Amino acid sequence: MTSKPKKVSLSVGELIVKAVAASKERNGLSVAALKKALAAGGYDVDKNKARVKTAIKSLVAKGTLVQTKGTGASGSFKMNRVTETKRLQEDQRSSSAQQTSHRELCY
Repeated sequence: MTSKPKKVSLSVGELIVKAVAASKERNGLSVAALKKALAAGGYDVDKNKARVKTAIKSLVAKGTLVQTKGTGASGSFKMNRVTETKRLQEDQRSSSAQQTSHRELCY
């Protein structure tokens, strides 16, 4: 028996973070809009409702997302500003590290 090759893609949590970060809504992205964005990205939301729900709850618990309206896994969510700035700083650090290593290779 041969097994199917596993499809390598982003986790549900990463997809949710990506969708919320792409949203420019002031009050955040509602769960319905979030599910639409996931479905547009090719994720089967109807089949994985529970997985989406638990991913949202865990992201709120971690502090990655902030819940602006509602309770539990319902309402609206937006990116936490603290984690947003940390991520930008890490990106800048990694890009500067890559530039310095590139400079060292050139000389």
